[in-house]
Amino acid sequence: MTKLKGILLTQGMHGMISQVEGLAKALDIDFTHHTVELNNFWKMIPPKFTPISQNVYKKIEIDDFDVIISCGRKSIIPSIHLKNTSRKKVFNIHIQDPKVDLNHFDFIVAPEHDVIKGKNVINSKGAIHYLTENEIIKNKDYLNAFIKKDERKIWTLIMGGPTKYYDYSIKNMKNIFMILDGLLKKHNFQLIVIPSMRTPAKTINYAKEYFGDNHTVIMDVDKKAYLSALAIAENIIVTCDSSSMISEAALTGKPIYIANILPKKNDKRFQRFRNLFKELNIIRNLGEEVENWNYEKLDETNRVASIIKKKISS
Repeated sequence: MTKLKGILLTQGMHGMISQVEGLAKALDIDFTHHTVELNNFWKMIPPKFTPISQNVYKKIEIDDFDVIISCGRKSIIPSIHLKNTSRKKVFNIHIQDPKVDLNHFDFIVAPEHDVIKGKNVINSKGAIHYLTENEIIKNKDYLNAFIKKDERKIWTLIMGGPTKYYDYSIKNMKNIFMILDGLLKKHNFQLIVIPSMRTPAKTINYAKEYFGDNHTVIMDVDKKAYLSALAIAENIIVTCDSSSMISEAALTGKPIYIANILPKKNDKRFQRFRNLFKELNIIRNLGEEVENWNYEKLDETNRVASIIKKKISS
């Protein structure tokens, strides 16, 4: 059977790319990725006030496609316009709340904590993403050359970066590192620190300075190191700013501790997300009693894809 052809539309941000590519791979479609550019005037206008027109965005040079997967505000109008002007039946899928009439899309994939309901809405627990169990297992040995060769079990700290809600000041990072350092010494664990694309260089350097040569700080963004660290960790710590990375870590079924940062403004959306994951017994707060516990591995990307596949083929 010939594979469906897809186009992926995002603003080029890593978190968005992870979600659209993850869903495309789970749907088993051939795809090309396009970074959307809006024309100057429309960059500042919310999609609900924007006309569905080619004049809004720079033309995407592709003619033959069956599926559109979009994520991010700038991709909303192009997705709707490309579907409406296609000469054949096209399914369009938007990830996250588009904040326009939901009927413009065949499917909306939105996390439960966004509280969006509709006949075409598929709610996910946390964020969908592009990681797979096979990838994690395949890269398990990648960090062997980096970590300290001793008897200590491994903890992995996955760091996000500053947002409008959370500040990655040295003060905030020191608070997290002090709690973690106390636990590492008490329980005799070795730490691997994994930065993301959003982690400031000063934060990575501070982690290296703070934890010294007795632990391992990966200084650059390295997907293989990330996958390996997930595979070999006894416990995983993730900073509170990234629901995507917390969701990715939940694919392992391992205990996840959240490194909290005092928010600069109301972060109720993130609180709803974390409350859901606490109810699912996936996360606890860093600083709580260290325990081992189990939960069902969370693979929402494949679950969502299977729902879409059934509806497309029916």
